[in-house]
Amino acid sequence: MGMTPKFLSSGLARAGQNVPLALMACFMLMAATGCAQPSATTAAIPPVPPGQARVWFYREFIPSESLNMTAVSMNNAYVGYSRLGSAFYRDVPPGQYHIAVASWGVDINQSANVDLAAGQEAFIKIESLRSWSSSGERNESERDTFYARLIPPQIARADLAQTTFDGGS
Repeated sequence: MGMTPKFLSSGLARAGQNVPLALMACFMLMAATGCAQPSATTAAIPPVPPGQARVWFYREFIPSESLNMTAVSMNNAYVGYSRLGSAFYRDVPPGQYHIAVASWGVDINQSANVDLAAGQEAFIKIESLRSWSSSGERNESERDTFYARLIPPQIARADLAQTTFDGGS
């Protein structure tokens, strides 16, 4: 004696009622065929302009951390927003830079300093620790705490392959 699955007997599998399934299949096909954003390593990135240096900013996709974006600044000037799972770069004149991120929580070592020469690239990983600033017995309220970390190029390039590219200047 065979049993008919409940979704078949309820009429959900009748013709014309699979539109949501068809739309989902189309979306998956579009994403798989290149409608998705390129990664920071597969995008066509121009070389560092002569006489300039490049600073990459990226954030790994860690869904258990904050989904909020954070403002990034260099020497107290806004340069962009860092969002979960993405990367961007800024071309800047050689020099010393203090890199900071907007953060609700205030902790030690949340910023990075870098001294750049012409043609050099630096990689700043934006990290979040949403549980650092929380309240309530069961952490009902958590606030974003962000950090800017200078990362060695060989590690950062592997990390960038896992991000989407948000652009550069």
